[in-house]
Order: sequence, then C-alpha cells, then structure tokens
Amino acid sequence: QLQFVESGGGLVQTGGSLRLSCYASGFTLDHFAVGWFRQVPGKYREGVSCIGSSDDATFYTESVKGRFTISRHNAKNTVYLQMNSLKPDDTAVYYCAAVGNCQQAQDEFNYWGQGTQVTVSS
Repeated sequence: QLQFVESGGGLVQTGGSLRLSCYASGFTLDHFAVGWFRQVPGKYREGVSCIGSSDDATFYTESVKGRFTISRHNAKNTVYLQMNSLKPDDTAVYYCAAVGNCQQAQDEFNYWGQGTQVTVSS
C-alpha cells in the first residue's frame, strides 16, 4: 500500500525538541510536495507545514513559525519536521501526506500515514 510512515514523536517538557520523520513507503518522494498536519480531540486536522517538490519552498502556519523547520532528503525518501521550543499547545497526533504542490487544499493530499503522537508537558 502506498502511504507515509511517521515516526519520532514522544513526550517532552515545554521548551524541548523533537524531530519527526515521514518515510514514503511504496513510492518516490521526488515529484511530490509534502505537508505535515496535526490533530487534537474535537478539532479538525490543522496544516502545520509544507515543502515544495522541486523549488524547496517552505510554508508554516503562523503558530509554529520560528520554531519548526521542515526539510527533505530525497535519497532517503524522507521528509523531516524539526520542532524546537515546544509548547503544550503543540500536543497532537502529527501526520504527513503528499500533494502536487503546497497551494492545494488539505483534502487533495494523498498517502496519509498513521500518525505519531507528540505530547508536551507543562
């Protein structure tokens, strides 16, 4: 099955860091933009960050700008999300998915993973 596999989540204290990995299983990353999303109970899935397929342009939701960095390593078929200065509000299940370009809507993304849990304690 074609999907992403997310990993790297865990429990950290406020101000800590985590690096999430998004591995493409069964397909090649090169031609896709990749987005990171997060979801908490009672909320719709929120777009966190996105990286372009060829131009390496990056996008972030306002609440994570300056703290999170998205990157890609195509040879490893993996996209990363470095998360620094974590806050309790960052607690969520984090997902990644692929799309043609970062300007497309969330419901156009494909190959969703199972998610990885990030918990930030206060």
